[in-house]
Amino acid sequence: FQSREKARNSIMAGVVYVNGIREDKPGTRFKRDVEITIKENINPFVSRGGLKLEKALDIFNIDLQGKTAIDVGASTGGFTDCMLKRGAAKVIAIDVGYGQLAWELRNDERVICMERTNIRYVKPGDIQLIADFAAIDVSFISLKKVLPAVINLIGPEGEIVSLVKPQFEAGREKVGKGGVVREKETHVEVLENVVDTVLETGLCIKGLTYSPIKGPEGNIEYLLYSSKILSDFSRTNLKSNIREVVNESHEKL
Repeated sequence: FQSREKARNSIMAGVVYVNGIREDKPGTRFKRDVEITIKENINPFVSRGGLKLEKALDIFNIDLQGKTAIDVGASTGGFTDCMLKRGAAKVIAIDVGYGQLAWELRNDERVICMERTNIRYVKPGDIQLIADFAAIDVSFISLKKVLPAVINLIGPEGEIVSLVKPQFEAGREKVGKGGVVREKETHVEVLENVVDTVLETGLCIKGLTYSPIKGPEGNIEYLLYSSKILSDFSRTNLKSNIREVVNESHEKL
């Protein structure tokens, strides 16, 4: 691995095996003589977040070639890296933190790094362009608090992929030990509430799937695709789709 961060991300992505058994906890210690194998390709992105967005782009058939995009909650830049590799002409990486964006992205002329920036207060004039696409991956805050600002930053045909994290959307009483939400019904409830929030903003729902990998603490996460363009999804179909996606996520992950 090129760095400890990339090694950590690959371990958490579940592609590293120790003596034939998958190991997804980076801090676990082993003896020197164990056999370590990598069963799949090493994460091609600077962080495991890129794997999540990659699935959304594939499943929802989203084309970023030549487009301008926003990475909300950029952190290390997994989403940003994925967008660039999928042809985005420019990516604005926004994060409330500082010094987290990977060096290679920070020095990429296609990337505008906006650190120490709270997305809730960003206006179109602050980024001096209208984006075609936005991807959201935020923690310790509900999507309903950031969506209005993001919507104002995308054009009339703008698209958004939101990573839905149940632990930050459910009530405290429904979050279990270690900050993990395990109950299927809570996942269904969270997704129904997020969908209602998205529809109330005027966006249309275009798709829903689950993240291919769990979050750092072991939470199942979901990817919601919305757009300013009209969609054929009805509220009834959405409710059925939500339960199907939740059931499948619990079976596969």
